[in-house]
Amino acid sequence: MTHTVVAIGRDAPFKQIVATLEQWRISALPVLDGEGRVVGVVSEADLLPKEEYRGAQPSRLEALRRPAELARVGAVTAGELMTSPAVCVHARATLAEAARIMARGRVKRLPVVDLQGLLVGVVSRGDLLKVFLRPDEDIAAEVRREVLDPLFPAEAGQDGPVVVSVADGVVVFGGRIRDTSLVPVAARLARAVEGVVDVTFDLDRPPVADRHLPPVVGPMF
Repeated sequence: MTHTVVAIGRDAPFKQIVATLEQWRISALPVLDGEGRVVGVVSEADLLPKEEYRGAQPSRLEALRRPAELARVGAVTAGELMTSPAVCVHARATLAEAARIMARGRVKRLPVVDLQGLLVGVVSRGDLLKVFLRPDEDIAAEVRREVLDPLFPAEAGQDGPVVVSVADGVVVFGGRIRDTSLVPVAARLARAVEGVVDVTFDLDRPPVADRHLPPVVGPMF
């Protein structure tokens, strides 16, 4: 997240909001109460109705379909313009959780708050995408530690029957996995590692004896 946060108070006037967005080249601003808690967010979308209906009155049908947006036409302060309650994310949330909140809320920037609801930063879509710049070597080391060691303790290791390689963020499990029921578990755990783009498997099938199947007994010819 970005720790240098630009925010405004409830009483910030319309032109100040526009100027601040332009100055910092951002699309939304957290709105804070007197104690620094996030009470709402003002975005470019909240400001546009004033320009959209500057020279025209909304139709009756538009008034019925877009009451919240049209209420902002006459708004002049952040408190009147903001969307509230604000869509926020806790500082301890994972990147995946932040991405889900951002997608569900259809927002480009999320205020990051502490346990008291105080603003501590902002996370943007660009911040979430930076995780995919993580080096392949770091990803591979974490997958071996968090996936191979717990699931395949007797098989883990660079020289063992189960190995992991990472190229361009794609994790590849290679070698032999005796218990194939662990394959979807390994895939799920690997995908949870930050920076992973995809997970694939290039496995050898273990021989029948290794799969603990009963021997076939029949007539000899």
